[in-house]
Amino acid sequence: MSNVLIIEDDNMLGDTLSLYLTGEGYSVTRVAQATEGITRLDIVQPDIILLDLLLPDLDGVNPCPLIRKHTDVPIVVISSENNISERIRTLTLGADDYICKPFSMQELKARIEALFRRIEITRLKGRGLAPEAESDTDIVLDLARRMVTVSGQIVEMTFSEFELMKLFYLNRGIVFSRYALIQALRGTDSFINERAVDVHTNHLRRKIEKDPKNPKLIRTIWGIGYKFMQ
Repeated sequence: MSNVLIIEDDNMLGDTLSLYLTGEGYSVTRVAQATEGITRLDIVQPDIILLDLLLPDLDGVNPCPLIRKHTDVPIVVISSENNISERIRTLTLGADDYICKPFSMQELKARIEALFRRIEITRLKGRGLAPEAESDTDIVLDLARRMVTVSGQIVEMTFSEFELMKLFYLNRGIVFSRYALIQALRGTDSFINERAVDVHTNHLRRKIEKDPKNPKLIRTIWGIGYKFMQ
């Protein structure tokens, strides 16, 4: 059973998260302040932290750097702030994922499970037990440092390219429509359109594919969108 630490001062949302995740088989602990969450780290030993950005004991200060000083477990930020600059800032300050309110519990669960899958694959690779990739191109994402390596070489990516790569990488084999990719990259008030998604995808192909004109990793699903095949 995985341990989830929720740091959320909104009682209604906190209780809803706790009930839902408990029903899904997680062991859940909820606190209302960042400092209280830190004091609970050794006791709870969380596998993941769900973190609200606006906490009463920090007077609007982003809590990610403070939490990161005490633990390296994955942090999923839950916030009503959907401004792109704040999302970028929060991810650079140590968050592993960012989900905007309102959201569905099913989406939150999917994001949590995706993070857990990546952690498990990384752990197995470290022990030499991970399954071989279907492709002969070895791609590794380091979420903490927001770094991508292809066959051992660091590949420079823009913020949007990395976010798109992360979405594909954590959801291998899943077909994404262009609309779903727009929502994932920028949110509902996005200035990104379908053409921009295609451009970002083509840029990714040039950076990770051996033959970008005949992609084996990021496949086009005609009439729908894209699917990552590694």
